[in-house]
Amino acid sequence: MSAVEPSADHLGMARQLAGNMVRFGWYSAINWMADRRTAAAGHVKTTVKRERPVPSCAELLADLRDLFRQDAKLVRDRIAVANGAEPAAGLADHLGRLRAMFADLPEASERRRDRQSDTVADLAAAAGVPDYFAQDFHFQKGGYLADESARLYDVQVETLFYGAAAAMRRRALRPIAEFLAGADQREIALLDVACGTGRLLREIRLSFPAMHLTGLDLSPAYLKEAERHLSGLRRVNLIAANAEVIPLPDASQDIVTTVFLFHELPGDVRRRVASEMARVLKPGGRLIFIDSLQMGDRNGWDGLLEAFPQRFHEPYYRGYSIDDLDRIFAGAGLVDAGSATAFLAKIMVRRKI
Repeated sequence: MSAVEPSADHLGMARQLAGNMVRFGWYSAINWMADRRTAAAGHVKTTVKRERPVPSCAELLADLRDLFRQDAKLVRDRIAVANGAEPAAGLADHLGRLRAMFADLPEASERRRDRQSDTVADLAAAAGVPDYFAQDFHFQKGGYLADESARLYDVQVETLFYGAAAAMRRRALRPIAEFLAGADQREIALLDVACGTGRLLREIRLSFPAMHLTGLDLSPAYLKEAERHLSGLRRVNLIAANAEVIPLPDASQDIVTTVFLFHELPGDVRRRVASEMARVLKPGGRLIFIDSLQMGDRNGWDGLLEAFPQRFHEPYYRGYSIDDLDRIFAGAGLVDAGSATAFLAKIMVRRKI
């Protein structure tokens, strides 16, 4: 399973670029319909107060096009599988999830209007998780602990990001491929922390079929959704556990990935999770971190970051947006191996000393 220099897949690159444009159009239409559905129910959009500038629509679209071009290059370079993010269960399943999302919109708008973020307290599963996790992030009914929340999560996130969430997440694949250059995949272990519904694990499995993959998440409901999403692929080990105490041995993983986790953690928990991810990494191993942009990452974009926690229940987002991630990772023994931005996300690659 050693890496070889493949020929460029220009046809696949074109398919990926076209697929991403279709996704953008599809989710843009869903966004528009969701706004109309909410307005028809008599709900008014949240008023957002900003002190910082926001990019123009032209700037956002230009950056989105660049994200899609970079994503298509992953297929060109035979790192990603063309349209690998498409729903594994098929179109009918996807449409059923969209119908359920639209049915929930009036109640979701009421929860947002009333700033109600405690429906998760009604679930038995909430008794076994930390207080910071037992709340309705994004005003999702049942937070991250309900089966219906897990079912709707992917279509909600893609709608929020106009179909760009998968492309931002897939930016993890290139640093994985670079780390694997010349290596035997069968000897490489990767842990995805807060794997959620398993979208990234599915992409990794499609791209690197022989690696040993483990996904860890605190939500049994989301892990059940991950099992469905990963069905038909080579086995991935899924663990229900808190990332503050990862139940894996020291220096057991070559790569650790985590996507859109830290902005939903209190500051002290971020530091404990960073230390745990570093602990399970082998010396020379890589942490591949993807999360929201932070203040100052993109000139003229900070107003978008101000708006996000006002529109959604994100109690730790502001603290995340100004936190010093470089210091957190350096304190855990992880040194800089590259950073970049990708639309509304930032990618940080760190090497275990």
